[in-house]
Amino acid sequence: MLQNVASNMLKFHNYVQARTDARIRDYPLMQSPVQMTCILLVYVFFSVYVGPRLMAHRKPFRLNVAMIIYNLSMVLLNAYIVIEFMLSGWGTTYSWRCDLIDYSRSPQALRMIQVAWVFYFSKYIELLDTVFFVLRKKQSQITFLHVFHHSFMPWTWWWGITLTPVGGMGSFHALVNACVHVIMYFYYGLSAAGPRFQKYLWWKKYMTAIQLTQFVLISVHISQYYFMTKCDYQNPLWIHLIWMYGTFFFLLFSNFWLQAYIKGKRPPPSNDAPKLNGSTSEPIAVVANGKHLGNGTAQHHTNGKILLGKVKEI
Repeated sequence: MLQNVASNMLKFHNYVQARTDARIRDYPLMQSPVQMTCILLVYVFFSVYVGPRLMAHRKPFRLNVAMIIYNLSMVLLNAYIVIEFMLSGWGTTYSWRCDLIDYSRSPQALRMIQVAWVFYFSKYIELLDTVFFVLRKKQSQITFLHVFHHSFMPWTWWWGITLTPVGGMGSFHALVNACVHVIMYFYYGLSAAGPRFQKYLWWKKYMTAIQLTQFVLISVHISQYYFMTKCDYQNPLWIHLIWMYGTFFFLLFSNFWLQAYIKGKRPPPSNDAPKLNGSTSEPIAVVANGKHLGNGTAQHHTNGKILLGKVKEI
């Protein structure tokens, strides 16, 4: 039986290798799904088990300077990604409707391949968000959704840019996500700069609205596929997955908006209240990558275990 399992895994691995887009095959971390899967498993293990135990009897690190540098660097990186996506098609030749994948080796197609890989690689850099939380003993920030999305996003994108040539209407969500990250990491940078910058963070409430707008744009744009008379997009499976992703997270963030800003069910303030990557203000639903909630729907133990619960009435 084990021999059959190993044989089937080898066949699948060879199939993936044969299907991998030759234009991106030689980029770092693109040769095999094993490498990136191992990295992400180590990340999960560190986030929920090893990290909290290493810090259990240690004082939290003060990492404000490191976080300021990190967050502002992420602003610049995501701004670069936005510019490159625009120059690779979205601001030049794309119609913003049924844009097909360019399989050629034209300069523009290769530019799209490159920026897609940079976007993919940036998701590994974003794992530092969790490392900062661990080192600062902010385990309440490391929710199931936080860990799930920081690991699931790069894992799914590996398959997306290897088995599906990058480009066309399926890359729109990456462009929008990078735009949101420019704003979000700028907010994080100001938050980490200390109390003297808190007066400039009056707009933190609207970060959730920006996230909601992101998911609306993604869902509406990709929904065009279902209403066009003819759209010969080469890999419609990814259309369906992107639509489900946008819709699912729109519902999650809408629920947060309702609970936090309409019904007023915010968690009571405390020294261990969730903080945004260095923020000293009350929690909002934004987390790096635009893809998980800090909505107060989870209670946490410092030993890394995560228990789901409800926000107290206040």
